[in-house]
Amino acid sequence: MPDITTANLLGDMTAWRHEFHANPELGFAETRTAARVAELLESFGLEVHRGVGHTGVIGVLQRGNGTRAVGLRADMDALPISETTGAAYASRTAGVMHACGHDGHMAMLLGAAKHLAAHGQFNGRVVFIFQPCEEHGQGAQAMITDGLFERFAVDQVFAIHNMPGLATGHLETRVGPMTASEALFEIGIRARGGHAALPHLGVDAIVVGAQIVAALQMIVSRKLDPAQNGVVSITEFIADGGRNVLPGSAILKGDARALSPDTNTMIEARMRELVAGTCNAHDVTGEVGYETIFAPTINDAEAVAAVARAGNVALGAGNVDTACFPKLFSEDFAHMAIARPGCFLLMGNGTKGAHGLPLHASGYDFNDAGLVPGADVWVNLVHDSLAAT
Repeated sequence: MPDITTANLLGDMTAWRHEFHANPELGFAETRTAARVAELLESFGLEVHRGVGHTGVIGVLQRGNGTRAVGLRADMDALPISETTGAAYASRTAGVMHACGHDGHMAMLLGAAKHLAAHGQFNGRVVFIFQPCEEHGQGAQAMITDGLFERFAVDQVFAIHNMPGLATGHLETRVGPMTASEALFEIGIRARGGHAALPHLGVDAIVVGAQIVAALQMIVSRKLDPAQNGVVSITEFIADGGRNVLPGSAILKGDARALSPDTNTMIEARMRELVAGTCNAHDVTGEVGYETIFAPTINDAEAVAAVARAGNVALGAGNVDTACFPKLFSEDFAHMAIARPGCFLLMGNGTKGAHGLPLHASGYDFNDAGLVPGADVWVNLVHDSLAAT
């Protein structure tokens, strides 16, 4: 039987995690982080490739003559947030912190790489993918464009993300839509404005904008199939009015989420129709800019089954949920799961204190108690997917 626990590496993984946490770097600027990841992978005896998709790092581990390969991905970038955890290993870079747990994701994958390099009993190839710029939705595509899956072919690709509010040692995933697409939109309204005391002589861009805000909520409540999921949120309303001046222009900015490309397309189409209709009714001009940044993450059934088998061994069957609800946040891993059959899974970060705070909160912190469970899932997944014969 292969050795399937990384418990003896908890000290190493904790030290790596704290080092990454103290030295966070933003997307496509992860130069120190990438250099350290590459250094560690080389020290484990892996074949290492730097600069894939700008600052991405690839480690390759081959055993036997098997031709099957799996890709395991961890994200590396931090966020432009000022940390308030007060931890001894808190960020040393003002205004930048690991508020999403990517420091922990790297440490787990490095622990799995070290363990597999020393004790792995499998037949095939593991491609360890350390991805830049996940937060802005650009890093996965940058690596793919740089030939990720042509240069390092894999049959399946997987990613773990920590989840506050879920107990440590627990895993969630599902077949089909796992996370949502994200589109950013901007609606521009050009009216005539006027005097606040003489509204009949002008057109108030705020009134037009307010009607559009209300109408947009009808997309989800009345235009979207109730069995589907979507969110349309106005996050900014900017107008050029004054104390006694009706605004002549307004800009509405917002965010739309969907669990399928078809739903996202429908939201965009209905938005354009509603803006055009409302603006025409008021004899003003309206423009819509709609850019889809993240695609929805769609999990492959066979990849989910592989995760379930690995999770049941590593964590126990009662700790693995393969029918969780989809999440309306977005994940750059979606692009990898489009290119190759994949599975995105969530690992519990805990429910108390900094570990239970929402991702991207200034007081959030990755839970070191999740390092061994996460690394063990990786190790078991490799042994299951690339079983030695």
